[in-house]
Amino acid sequence: MGSIGKTAERESIAASAVSKRLSNLEDALGTPLLYRHARGVDLTAAGETFLRHARSLLFSLDKMQAELSEYAEGVRGHVRIHANISAILQFLPEDLGGFVAKHEEVKIDLEEHVSSDIVRAVRDGDADIGICSQQATNTGQLQSRPYQRDKLVLVVPRGHALAALPSVRFEDTLDYDHVGLHINSAIYIGLRHAAAEAGRIIKLRIRVTSLDAMCRMIHNGLGIGVLPDRAFEVLHSLGDLHAVPLTDEWSERGLQLVARDFDGLPAAARVLVDHLSECAARRPGAKLAGA
Repeated sequence: MGSIGKTAERESIAASAVSKRLSNLEDALGTPLLYRHARGVDLTAAGETFLRHARSLLFSLDKMQAELSEYAEGVRGHVRIHANISAILQFLPEDLGGFVAKHEEVKIDLEEHVSSDIVRAVRDGDADIGICSQQATNTGQLQSRPYQRDKLVLVVPRGHALAALPSVRFEDTLDYDHVGLHINSAIYIGLRHAAAEAGRIIKLRIRVTSLDAMCRMIHNGLGIGVLPDRAFEVLHSLGDLHAVPLTDEWSERGLQLVARDFDGLPAAARVLVDHLSECAARRPGAKLAGA
């Protein structure tokens, strides 16, 4: 329950002026925003909706003012990137580090999300650029460009029955308990599809939200798991682990850059996209996604 009088006092405005402004707003909208009663006022359903949108607008305004103030302080570019964990762990530290060294005036905001959420964020304008899986993501009307490729490997505790194999089919791992990633992650979606194709299901013992947590769980005997090869190179020291290459064709994956319109991106974002593409082309043994 609210009070027009207390609100007017807090804002140093006459209560009659507040009431008048609210009445004018209700007339303009054609619906009551408040229930008025002897003890004060309460929001109507329309009032709740109006309040939610008003708060969203004020938040966006504050964010715009904060970003514009950075330009006044010398930041001449601001790029928002949403990327999946595979890109963040395997490629972006070096690629973004090289970019920032050349373009110190550009601010980069990087957030980790699953591929489906990345596409949604770019489509809705919450991110300028997305980096997501090529195979497991429907990009819809977004534009896409190839970025990197990786290969999935089976990670097992050293001494596991599968550790002695030079390579393995994913189907042959399904007799064992697995440690899985988020249900909407590109890796898990691909594994679930591959298991269904073989007429099997994944014996999922535990689900985690990060690749480092997966490695720790595997090290402690909770199952085996699948992750990208370069990620394993970074994380293998988290336990006594061994990687076995998967022979399945789908285990070679592509990562892609997505945007609503690459040519319509702000200048700083266009320069970053060019830099990421150049990094992919220069990486030893690189074969761009979609090539």
